[in-house]
Amino acid sequence: MFFTDTLRAFFSVDKDLSYAIKNIFGFVPGNIFLYQLAFKHKSAASQTVKGHKLSNERLEYLGDAVLSAAVADYLFKRYPYKNEGFLTEMRSKIVSRASLNKLSQKMGLDKLVHVNGDGRSVFKSANGDAFEALIGAIYLDKGFTFTRNIIVKRIIELHIDIDTLQNSDFNFKSKLLEWGQKEKQTIEFAVAAELGEGFKKQYLIQIKVNGEVAGEAKDYSIKGAEQLAAEKTWTSLNELKQEA
Repeated sequence: MFFTDTLRAFFSVDKDLSYAIKNIFGFVPGNIFLYQLAFKHKSAASQTVKGHKLSNERLEYLGDAVLSAAVADYLFKRYPYKNEGFLTEMRSKIVSRASLNKLSQKMGLDKLVHVNGDGRSVFKSANGDAFEALIGAIYLDKGFTFTRNIIVKRIIELHIDIDTLQNSDFNFKSKLLEWGQKEKQTIEFAVAAELGEGFKKQYLIQIKVNGEVAGEAKDYSIKGAEQLAAEKTWTSLNELKQEA
């Protein structure tokens, strides 16, 4: 199988991508089309199938679920005596958009992402989106067990300092929800508006505390907007606490 995949990669129309995947992750892609698609941002989509432009959005959706499951499995085994809250927080730190963006740059995956025009400065989550899409591509190409091993051996163990991450404090959405539960405050995240059209569409997220808007932010993904809005809300709450 490895010899067959290697030959396929050598004669592939995109052998540079095959070699890049081999250098970064240590394996040769089978279905190179999946990997090409994983790095194609929606702003660069041109080819259509049945009226739908081909981009990495569907792979991103799949990769998000696979990555979350693999990380949950890893943390469950690494921390056999930690409670659900700790495991959930650690998983959120590893798979957060900020973390995936940094990982993509650290591993050199950002250089493989195809974004239209000045999209790199506009779509700040494009690298993290492509990272998740790549996980989805590996899963479809090689299966879950293989993908889980790649995530653990080639990503977490080589590029993530778990001990440092354990003491870090940047998941503002989780912190806000925990604060609301502790203080018996109702926290709501809502899409207040969708601004723009097509690949330039942004989502305006409002955070309500007991029905009143406490913070808002916009981004090109709902996840990104939620984290930005949560950070603003958390900062405001702490400022009010210090003034009291």
